Amino acid sequence: MLVACGAPAGAATSGLPDFTGLVKQLSPAVVNISTKQTRKVGGFRGQFHGQIPPEGTPFGDFFRRFFGDPEGNGEQRKDGEPNDGPSYKTQSLGSGFVLSADGYVMTNYHVVDGADEIVVRLSDRHEYVAKLVGSDKRSDIAVLKIDAKGLPTLKMARDEVQVGEWVLAIGSPFGFDHTVTAGIVSATGRSLPSGSYVPFIQTDVAINPGNSGGPLINMDGEVVGINSQIYSRTGGFMGLSFAIPTDVAINVAEQLKDKGYVSRGWLGVLIQDVTRELAESFGMEQPRGALVSKVVPDSPAAKAGVEVGDIILGYQGKKVVYSSDLPPLVGATAVGTHATLKVLRDGKHKRLSVQIEELPEDAGGQTGTGGDDKADGQLLGMQVTTPDAKQREALQVAKGGVLVTEVDAGPAREAGVRAGDLVVKINNIAVTGVEQFRETVKQLEPGSVVPLLVQRRGGPLFLALRIPDAD
Repeated sequence: MLVACGAPAGAATSGLPDFTGLVKQLSPAVVNISTKQTRKVGGFRGQFHGQIPPEGTPFGDFFRRFFGDPEGNGEQRKDGEPNDGPSYKTQSLGSGFVLSADGYVMTNYHVVDGADEIVVRLSDRHEYVAKLVGSDKRSDIAVLKIDAKGLPTLKMARDEVQVGEWVLAIGSPFGFDHTVTAGIVSATGRSLPSGSYVPFIQTDVAINPGNSGGPLINMDGEVVGINSQIYSRTGGFMGLSFAIPTDVAINVAEQLKDKGYVSRGWLGVLIQDVTRELAESFGMEQPRGALVSKVVPDSPAAKAGVEVGDIILGYQGKKVVYSSDLPPLVGATAVGTHATLKVLRDGKHKRLSVQIEELPEDAGGQTGTGGDDKADGQLLGMQVTTPDAKQREALQVAKGGVLVTEVDAGPAREAGVRAGDLVVKINNIAVTGVEQFRETVKQLEPGSVVPLLVQRRGGPLFLALRIPDAD
């Protein structure tokens, strides 16, 4: 529903930035991107019972973008073979901007992913069917090419954006072309679950579906980021928007144009943040760094001597304060580079030299066998047993460790241990079996906090385990 809103007469505007000049200058270089896709029927009709906004309206287009056309029927595939089931045509809307006057356009990967046809519409309403030059899922960047020349372009910023500075976004939220919104930079270097290789810029600029791929612009008229994601419980804007920094986008775009894919550096570790409790368990004065919970076999990290339980504090002379600081640094490192790691191991600082390799597409797992002995860990409030072959295969641990079968009230539950976890290390001592685990627990100092490494379905995880005081 659209509601009329009016501002009170004489509203104060002094002290606020004036964006009118920038908008007039930059809008012609911002484009609308629409795509057509063929998808399988997925319960759209049943979910809304036919109460769909009319086609051709912004909200109708929005609903069809996410749920498709309920009237679609089965069609043949491009190779002439019939589909396994009925399919429908759906459209999506997004934004983008012109990179170069000869027709290169930047947008998001998710805007054009799976598209059968991509149409770029300029501000003067000229439309072009675009060719996908290349796209990169990890950074959510895609580069398109249209057959046009002499196009207006946007300048990419080279200086790092600062928290608190004013920025504006131009895009097509819900299909409303060339909508301008503004706000400030809320934070930089944000790590999101879907973008560990991107240090996102967080803003409070109003971003909604359709803004994706559009530029985030500073007061100098330079692009500082590419709007990519929002945090929302409703699907609409809630004050948290995230943009891909310009330096990341430029690097990706240049690689896509030059070779059609993106090469990233790879270290070969799984990491997690160091919490206050974990810092205490490792003897640290304050939490910082990236805690290594797994080292991939035959990876650069393994060859360099990185061990599970190491805390990476620095990379190539740059401090690693949060675990999210490390992936972008490694990813931006040229393949073949000899990098220096500063790590904390057993309370001592070490420097390791590692030769960075190219990030592989997928990572493999491990399988193995085991027995079925049982033991009671009453001291920690959990029961453990030796995992069988099927359980090892599911958890991707070939040997060692004990499987947690039950967690009662006590230190283990407080630390976050769950039934189904495989305890791999306790107090930096590898767990080889039930009896050895029981004896190791008996030797732990009462009142101390020790690191506990567990393997669960989501991967390895360090937990801080507080040993109860002696009675």
